[in-house]
Amino acid sequence: MAAAGVAAPSRRDRVRAATSQEIIQIARKLLITEGSAAISLRAIAREMGMTAPALYRYFESHEQLLHHVIAGIFTELSDYVEAEVAAAGPGGDSGSLTEATENGLITACQAFRRWSVAHPAEFGMIFGAPLPGVDLYHDDPLLQCGMRFGAIFMGLFIELWRIKPFAVPADADIEPAFRAQLAHYRETVGADLPLGVLQTFLRCWVSLYGTVTLEVFGHMRFAVDDPAQMFELMLTDLAALIGLEYPRRG
Repeated sequence: MAAAGVAAPSRRDRVRAATSQEIIQIARKLLITEGSAAISLRAIAREMGMTAPALYRYFESHEQLLHHVIAGIFTELSDYVEAEVAAAGPGGDSGSLTEATENGLITACQAFRRWSVAHPAEFGMIFGAPLPGVDLYHDDPLLQCGMRFGAIFMGLFIELWRIKPFAVPADADIEPAFRAQLAHYRETVGADLPLGVLQTFLRCWVSLYGTVTLEVFGHMRFAVDDPAQMFELMLTDLAALIGLEYPRRG
């Protein structure tokens, strides 16, 4: 039901929105089955029984379509990770906040890996080589979707540091040129934090992203067929860096 004073979408608007969503879904299907190079307006039009020029009534360009495809993938990933963190618990009882945050951070890392391994084509599109005409760090809605995803990990990380501070480098001990870059990053994310906390956060993200990327793209096959244990070892190292025990004992 439409909110009071707000007109419900017209039938024409509903049909347009449904068609736009169908175009995005077909583009994603082509990504999965044939790779990103197959996402062309002509191929999508053929799947939909339309002409390629007709698609321009819904998307101004191929790049704009890619923006919406990637934004949808980012949103799905963020929704999945957030749902897994929410289900991790515990919560509510006195003294559980630290444990909930610790579990949430580890769960977020595990959920990121599970989704990525299950969706290699989508992972490659948002975390692989940049696509022509797509800038994840400046183009909306990609920027907002990417920031939402990053905020899941950043929020848990900062919460853990405030509840249970772990050792981080003093700002003065960080290499000057890198210190300036971290200061700029701090302004970008709007976080009132010591630079050493942000440096440690980036160290953790590089470890997580690098390990998952190697697995998704099959670059551990030179040594192991199933790199799951390498992920577990990475989590053990990451946990030690921020004062957590992983795997938990007792």
